[in-house]
Amino acid sequence: MATLTHHESATAEYLEVSPGTNRKFFMIIVAGVILLAIGILASVLGWGGHHEAAGAAHGAAAAHGAEHEGSPIWLKRVLVSLWHSNIFFVGVSTIGTFFVALQYVAYAGWSVLIKRINEAMSAWILPGAIIMLIVFFVGRHDLFHWTHEGIMDPKSANYDAIIAGKSGFLNLPFYLIRMVVYLGIWWFFSERLRKISLAEDLNGGTEYFHKSINVAALFLVLYAVTSSMSAWDWVMSVDVHWFSTMFGWYVFASWWVSGIAVTTLTAIYLKQAGYLRFVNSNHLHDLGKFMFGFSIFWTYVWFSQFMLIWYANLPEEAVYFNQRLGGFNGAYTWIFFFNLVINFVFPFLLMMTRDAKRQMIMLKIVSIAILIGHWSDFYLMFMPATMKGDNGFIIEIGVALIFLGSFLILFTKRLSQASLVPVHHPFLDESVHHTT
Repeated sequence: MATLTHHESATAEYLEVSPGTNRKFFMIIVAGVILLAIGILASVLGWGGHHEAAGAAHGAAAAHGAEHEGSPIWLKRVLVSLWHSNIFFVGVSTIGTFFVALQYVAYAGWSVLIKRINEAMSAWILPGAIIMLIVFFVGRHDLFHWTHEGIMDPKSANYDAIIAGKSGFLNLPFYLIRMVVYLGIWWFFSERLRKISLAEDLNGGTEYFHKSINVAALFLVLYAVTSSMSAWDWVMSVDVHWFSTMFGWYVFASWWVSGIAVTTLTAIYLKQAGYLRFVNSNHLHDLGKFMFGFSIFWTYVWFSQFMLIWYANLPEEAVYFNQRLGGFNGAYTWIFFFNLVINFVFPFLLMMTRDAKRQMIMLKIVSIAILIGHWSDFYLMFMPATMKGDNGFIIEIGVALIFLGSFLILFTKRLSQASLVPVHHPFLDESVHHTT
C-alpha cells in the first residue's frame, strides 16, 4: 500500500475549551435539574392536568398503604427517563467508535480530518455503563415486567406463560452478563482504537494504521451482534410480550443517524471557532449525504416493520402499534406522527439538493432536528410500555438536559486532550485534498 506524504501545512491543532464554554454546559445541567424538580413537584402535587393528577393520586395511595404496582408515578418517570436518555447517549457514543472502525476497514481517506470527533464521542460509554447498571438494579421492576416476582413460576398468581417461555434468555444473571459484555466490548475497543491513534501521532509510521484495521475489523463483527442484542435486551424487552425481527436494525438506524448528526454539528462548531481549517464543504457534503441517506434507511426499516405488522393484524404484534396510535386516550398519537415528520419528511425535503448538504446553517438545522427526533423516537419506544397513560415531558426533558450537559463536558474534554488533526495518519493528504 502506498503511503501518502504528510501535507506540509497540516499541523496539529489543539482545542482549548474556555471557562465560558464549560459554564454553558453546566448551565444546561442546571436547567435540567430545575426542570426535573418542577416536573417531580408537578407530578406529586397534581399540577397541570390528568397525568400529574394521576401521579398525585398514586402517591397518595402509596402513603396510605394502598396496594400499587411499582414505584410512585413521579419516581417511575424519573427511572424510565434515566434509562431512556442513557440508552440514547450510550448508543450515540458507541457510533463514534463504529464510524472510526468503518472508515479503517473501508480504507477511507476523506474522514481522517474528523476522526478525532468520533474518537471523543466514546467518552460517555464508561459513565453510561455505570449509570445503566445502577438504574437497572434500582428500577428494574418499573422498567421490565419480566423481572417481577413469580412471573415465571407456574405456582404463582403472577405467572405469565409467554414470559416464562422466554426465561432461558430473560433471566437476571444472564441479562446482567450480557449487559456487562456489550458495554465492556464497546468500551475496550473504543479505548484500544484511541490509544493506537494517539501512538500514531507520537511515532508516525504505517504500523499503527494496519494495527487499527485489524482491531476495527474485529470490533465491527462483535458490534454487529452486540448492537442488535442490546436493542432486544434494553429496549424490546420492555414490551416483553411483543417482538420484531427487524428491531435490532431499527434501533441501530436511530443510533447511527444520531451519531452522524453529532459528528456533523461538532465539525461545524469547531470550524466556525477557527479549528479544523482543512475541513471544507466537501467533507460536510459527505456527512450531509450520510444524514440524508440514513434518514431514508431509518424510514425504510420503520415502514417495513409497521406495514408487515399492520397487514398481518396479529394481536400479539399489532398491540405495540395500537398503544402508540390510539391507546391510552391517544396520549402518544401525535408523537407517533411527529417522529415521521421530523425524522424523515424534514431531513428528506431539506437535504435533497447538493447545495443544502454543503451549507453549514442547513446542516445545523437538520442535525439538531434529527437529534431531537430520535430522542423522541426512543421516548416512544419506552413510555407506552412502562408509563402507560401516565407519561409526561417536563421530567423527561430535564433528565435529557442533564445528560446532554454531562456528555458535552466529557466529550469536549476528550477532544482537547489530543490534536484535532491526526498528523501522522497515512491518508491525511487525501483528506486535506478531498473533493466531491
